[in-house]
Amino acid sequence: MRSKSLTFPLLILSLAAIPLAAQTAVKSAHGDISNAQGTKIGIAKFTPTANGVKVTVNVSQLTPGEHGIHIHNVGKCEGPAFTSAGGHFNPSSAHHGANNAESPHPHAGDLGNLTVGQNGKAKATITIEGATMGDGANSLFHDGGTSLVIHAKADDLKSDPSGNSGDRIACAVIEK
Repeated sequence: MRSKSLTFPLLILSLAAIPLAAQTAVKSAHGDISNAQGTKIGIAKFTPTANGVKVTVNVSQLTPGEHGIHIHNVGKCEGPAFTSAGGHFNPSSAHHGANNAESPHPHAGDLGNLTVGQNGKAKATITIEGATMGDGANSLFHDGGTSLVIHAKADDLKSDPSGNSGDRIACAVIEK
């Protein structure tokens, strides 16, 4: 009889905790990608995975070829230069680029290159390994937020701090 009397209050407490946990867990996020003139040219969607955060990018109106794509450390996209987005999201203080001899892995904000077709459109799915959408230093929602930035040139995948990827030509604030 005692175990039944303890079971019911514990069950009630457990059920009461579910809405609180659901409120703190971000299930998805998005960002409207705008060009330097402020025109929306695409969207980025973010979902948590077991290894990090999956980013799906769908963008148009860019010049064909390779463009560096990065997560930046500030959730602001003030055109035309998007310098308000700050530097790259780098909670582990790693070097830039998958081919940088100084670091065993690129920093979290380094997403490599986005390949834009002759029609000016690109679609990509990238995983930001080690990033989260919860609390802590690795969160895309740390104090001040983050943004996704597309650059004018290809990322060389080795040069600090930004892979020589040139001007910032498009930006999206990452929002819940």
